[in-house]
Amino acid sequence: MKASRISFAAVLSAICSLIFVHRAAGGPPYVTDDPEPVEYHHWEFYVASADAKSGGDWSGTAPHIEINYGVIENMQLHLIAPLAYDVPPDGPKQYGYGDTEFGIKYRFVEETNYLPQIGIFPLVEIPTGSPSKGLGAGHWNAFLPVWLQKSWGSWTAYGGGGYGVNSFNGHGNWAYIGGLLQKQITKNVSIGAEIYHQTAAQADFPNSGTAFNIGTVIDFTYNHHLLLSAGRSIDGPVDFQCYIAYQFTFDNSFFHFLHR
Repeated sequence: MKASRISFAAVLSAICSLIFVHRAAGGPPYVTDDPEPVEYHHWEFYVASADAKSGGDWSGTAPHIEINYGVIENMQLHLIAPLAYDVPPDGPKQYGYGDTEFGIKYRFVEETNYLPQIGIFPLVEIPTGSPSKGLGAGHWNAFLPVWLQKSWGSWTAYGGGGYGVNSFNGHGNWAYIGGLLQKQITKNVSIGAEIYHQTAAQADFPNSGTAFNIGTVIDFTYNHHLLLSAGRSIDGPVDFQCYIAYQFTFDNSFFHFLHR
């Protein structure tokens, strides 16, 4: 049971932290992502927590730091550095550094009146967390998705799917598909709902299924934002999941201001 719980915590942490990028159109606070990269020479900085409960086991990040940077036109670099935890119902509580995530988002089709924008966002999970404590997978993982997005008026729809590559023997590869509908209800507040499905990443543990989230993004100013979502599995193992983040957005001129 301990090995299964560790595997589930690692898989759940990876999925909760996957794909949390551009505030205005997609990504955080949702699991499903969009193809829109951060603008050239712009930054996104998050202090966030992604948490989930399954069968009495709480696991997640508290917190994780996410940084996204528009390195060139239509491309961003992505990094997540997490402090992870695992609180099983019948074992010791664990807390420490988790698996590090690195990715590159690239949009190769821009949106037109008739076509959606399309992009890829390959992600790699680097095994920096302790698998014996349930804070990491103990091996390399990758996620290779394709995302699409189309907007009309105050509505935006985005989604897609991808293939997860698991480097550890006995833990299979997995697939993901999801979609989200979001509405800008006021100038500073948007709400959205997503549904997604993941196939099993481990044959002897129920880590597959369909889940949903409902969320909101609140823009206090151009630079400061609050992101919230919550949901659960429909036919999977997650009894409750949530995400909360403070986001600070800025461009390279911010560093010139700091050095004045």
